[in-house]
Amino acid sequence: MTTASKITFVRVLFIPVYMLLMYLSHGVPGVLLYSALALFIVLSLTDYVDGHIARKYNQVTDFGKFLDPLADKLLVIACMAIFTEWGLFPAWALMLVLTREFAVTGLRLVAVGKGSVIAAGWSGKVKTASTMIGLCVWTAFPQVEWLGWVVTAVIVVTTLYSGVEYFVQNWKCLWD
Repeated sequence: MTTASKITFVRVLFIPVYMLLMYLSHGVPGVLLYSALALFIVLSLTDYVDGHIARKYNQVTDFGKFLDPLADKLLVIACMAIFTEWGLFPAWALMLVLTREFAVTGLRLVAVGKGSVIAAGWSGKVKTASTMIGLCVWTAFPQVEWLGWVVTAVIVVTTLYSGVEYFVQNWKCLWD
């Protein structure tokens, strides 16, 4: 296993620790919530680090291509699920995010079956980055209601845009 893949794998292993800290904090600012936030930030930054290492040291592997986006999705969905349980993030928005992720994954699987690879698009990267940043800010200030609505709006808009873009640019995979 490459260094980049090990970093990604450790990121996945720490998601339950992050969730435990969030649960124990009950969304109340304090040591546990800010520890969860710090861990979320570190785990989010390792997404950049493992990708940089993989490209710089020629450690791009099929395992890394599989695990890296999965780790991102698991971390973000873990946070959204906790916010949903706390009554902060609407369930319909979480369902929208999950639907987009399953649909794009399905599209990629169809493409692979036809010998094509659908690379991550710019809008998908913007979606991931803005979602992670928004969730960090929201975790720091969970009681600020308007902030929650702004973060939710950003997540919904970037999720919809990037999902539609993937299908518009790759619709031929479904009909060929």
